[in-house]
Amino acid sequence: MSEQEPKQSPLTHFDAQGRARMVDVSAKQETVRTATARTMVKMQASTLELIRQGKIGKGDVLGVAQVAAVMAAKKTSDWIPMCHPLALTGVEVRFTDDGESELYIEATVRTKGQTGVEMEALTAVSAAALTVYDMCKAAEKSMQIGPTYLLSKTGGKSGDYYYPRQAAGTD
Repeated sequence: MSEQEPKQSPLTHFDAQGRARMVDVSAKQETVRTATARTMVKMQASTLELIRQGKIGKGDVLGVAQVAAVMAAKKTSDWIPMCHPLALTGVEVRFTDDGESELYIEATVRTKGQTGVEMEALTAVSAAALTVYDMCKAAEKSMQIGPTYLLSKTGGKSGDYYYPRQAAGTD
């Protein structure tokens, strides 16, 4: 290879010249794919109690956050430049809390296609967390969001993935 020829990047979202590109998935096999992501919103116990009691002035925090998560999952390719627009077959959003000051948000996204839905799941929980913050900021501005991470993914050539703590049974 001469010094004039660019090196091939091992990262699939870059071409031989190092420029960003959307990966061509047309040769990939269509499979059922799922991804589950998780995030947390840490807040004062009093703020979490207001959410539980439905006393946040902007309305049903978890109901609105759930809708935001679904909408965000469906629009992920509008937010993330190299994501493919996908026909999602399902989006499930779950909220749990630790009974004190931590609200956990999980989203599972499904499709039957040629590329995975990890970004859709991560975008869903992020939008839900931001919605919780927006709706509760009058009660508390010091809320913290995160960590946000992929819990699991199934389908596709690379196989299944489970977050290490979950695989060990500690999450």
